[in-house]
Amino acid sequence: MTAVDAKVVKGGEERRPRRGVVLDAVGLEAEFSVLLDGAPARPEDVFGSPTKIVRGHMMHRTGRSYHLPTGGAVYFDTGVIEIATPVIELDKGCAARAGRSLWESICFLRGELDAWEEAHGHSINLVGFSTHYNVSFNLPPHEQTSHRTVHKLAKLLTYIVPIPVMLLAANRRSTGIGARPRVNRIEITADFTPDAALMIACATLIIGIVRGVMEWPSYELKTLDARGFPVLRRFAPEPHTSRKGWVARVSSFSENPFLSSVNDALWLTRGGEALSLREIARRVTRYFWPAIERIGDDRSLALISAVMNGRVPSLLELDDRPPAYESVGRLCAWDNLFTVHALPRSGYERVFIDAIAQRPRQIDGDWYTPTGMHGWSHVVFRRDRDHTRHVFPIDYLVRQVDRTGKPRPSRTTTRERQHRTIKKNASRRRAKRSPI
Repeated sequence: MTAVDAKVVKGGEERRPRRGVVLDAVGLEAEFSVLLDGAPARPEDVFGSPTKIVRGHMMHRTGRSYHLPTGGAVYFDTGVIEIATPVIELDKGCAARAGRSLWESICFLRGELDAWEEAHGHSINLVGFSTHYNVSFNLPPHEQTSHRTVHKLAKLLTYIVPIPVMLLAANRRSTGIGARPRVNRIEITADFTPDAALMIACATLIIGIVRGVMEWPSYELKTLDARGFPVLRRFAPEPHTSRKGWVARVSSFSENPFLSSVNDALWLTRGGEALSLREIARRVTRYFWPAIERIGDDRSLALISAVMNGRVPSLLELDDRPPAYESVGRLCAWDNLFTVHALPRSGYERVFIDAIAQRPRQIDGDWYTPTGMHGWSHVVFRRDRDHTRHVFPIDYLVRQVDRTGKPRPSRTTTRERQHRTIKKNASRRRAKRSPI
């Protein structure tokens, strides 16, 4: 009982930390509307519960949400089907891991819907609606001031992220890019992107920018002019339509940016320049490139650079929204861009997948069988020898074992520290040669 706080509960002992996950983490959510035989329908009315779609046993998470074998969760939320990834540690390649997890869940659900269609004689289409990019906000208490709150950070980001996100994730029918402050995270909201590579590139960019801005000594809006950011002269974010937060919607701009040419210098900045959307996005991306590169994989970094420089077209440059939006999982799917061999699953992912599969594990000399999840941060177990209930935080489970089941080393070796220093110095050298 030394690694975690303990709490005695009926029939066993509950082990939990004083807060949620300890490590900085990211996660993705995607929302889909439903077409039943070509007509809009509420998933609550069609299915009643996700358990009526998935044929196998589903582990309950919380409320009306259930876990999928992929490690993610699915639930119905006011007329849409929502899929969420598990939390994934902030690290090199975390956006690719989160994107892979989300698309694996999408493809799994699509397969179950195919079976439902055959059994019930109806067609079901998943129509891409939105994607939410979540980045943890764990500022140490001694660094939190009235100038550095999660609410001020969200509003500040509304002036920074929308235009570069537009080039990577928006389409001609988009209406806005938002930023919402949550208790311990920032949530960037945008349209669903029916291209896994673009979605992962967008997640990479968002995570890098959000984490980069978090390091600023102040989240006041005046800091943008001091840093020379290209802030539009006629721009005013509006309150988010759901929960607290702000959104850069069409009416926030002097004209509709989603229908404008990305290459025409139509946008006046407070600094007196007339810039194109692509140039604004390129400048913001270049400013945060060191932070983006720290967490990005090579494929996504190359795609970000290609879109920002015009070598790969943005979805905004197409005549209309691609048809793939109308049939997610069929017209667009996961092409195994990042194999598990090339990009191993994160520790949190392995804990979730093992728990959902109810794989027994040995903890402190006893064998335990997972029986459920408690939110995103705890796994519920039954101890085999006496069938008592125990709750362990996933941070404890990640620290205890690695993917081979052997105890994880508690200290970083000298060789590992040297290797990290070499990689960091190489990253700094590459940042000086930013491709943006």
